[in-house]
Amino acid sequence: MAKDDLRGRRVLAVVTNYGVEQDELVVPVDHLRDNGADVDVAAASADPVQTLVGDKDPGKKVRPTLTLDEVDLSQYDLLLVPGGTLNADTLRQNATAVGAVQAFASSERPVAAICHGPWLLVDADILRGKTLTSYPSLRTDIRNAGGTWVDRPVVSDNANGWRLVTSRTPDDLDDFLREVEAALVTSP
Repeated sequence: MAKDDLRGRRVLAVVTNYGVEQDELVVPVDHLRDNGADVDVAAASADPVQTLVGDKDPGKKVRPTLTLDEVDLSQYDLLLVPGGTLNADTLRQNATAVGAVQAFASSERPVAAICHGPWLLVDADILRGKTLTSYPSLRTDIRNAGGTWVDRPVVSDNANGWRLVTSRTPDDLDDFLREVEAALVTSP
């Protein structure tokens, strides 16, 4: 993708303040910004986000743009849900984050989730009829939520009138970012 091809597109990344997998947040945010998108990182609080590497080693600290409670969801074209086991398990218990996923799906705007990020989608109860991938340990949760789980680097599914882009791990980031870009370019 050429620089600035995503100009005018707005992306919202939702995270907790501790436990998001570093590369699943930092790499997509930097990539999308480098290609012209306006990306906000919304965290549970205004404190810095402590990322982790491999769910255990401290990674970079990221300053959130705003808190989850401050977000005006109508201002964004795509919702990004990074993983990290601790991040995803905590985020799925946050009613504001769950509501954000539901709002994007009901307004037919794309959602992109990687690794453990689909746990938030399970709790948002939006997976019926969708085909997706994730970290393999989420397979049963996804199936129980009505989704079809597949083991692929990336899945882009348009069922039910809205696009869902999912990937398994940070190893799949190149494929994930390609499909996120496509979802942004084609979103209304």
